[in-house]
Amino acid sequence: MGSENLAYALIQVLHNFGATVIVGGAIFALWPVPRLEYARTYAWLILIAWGAQILSGGLFGLTSLYYYGETPDLSSVAIAALAVKVTAAISGFLLAAFYLSRGKGWDRGSVMRTFRSLAALGAVALTAAAFLRWFS
Repeated sequence: MGSENLAYALIQVLHNFGATVIVGGAIFALWPVPRLEYARTYAWLILIAWGAQILSGGLFGLTSLYYYGETPDLSSVAIAALAVKVTAAISGFLLAAFYLSRGKGWDRGSVMRTFRSLAALGAVALTAAAFLRWFS
């Protein structure tokens, strides 16, 4: 087993758990019944998970650069998927941060829209990840 495979696998573990927390946390805050009394706790978890997604995504590229001297050669579909994924990650991170900084006094509907948006951004990122993986 090459050390690069171990590096990729460990980064993938972080990436997978981050995705789980993002989508699961946002959905769990809303379903089967809204748990908005814990919204700030969920938002912190989701913010940290988006940060882990951004960090681990960058680590994938840096690992390739370190071991192979270049980033992966991506198809146009994979590049588009990567752009969608990065946009979703940055948007999700910023939305969670904005909610944590300004959302304390928001009404119930605004909080629910925020968590629906966080769940949707997570689903978009997961969908883009499939295209990035299989069209690389």
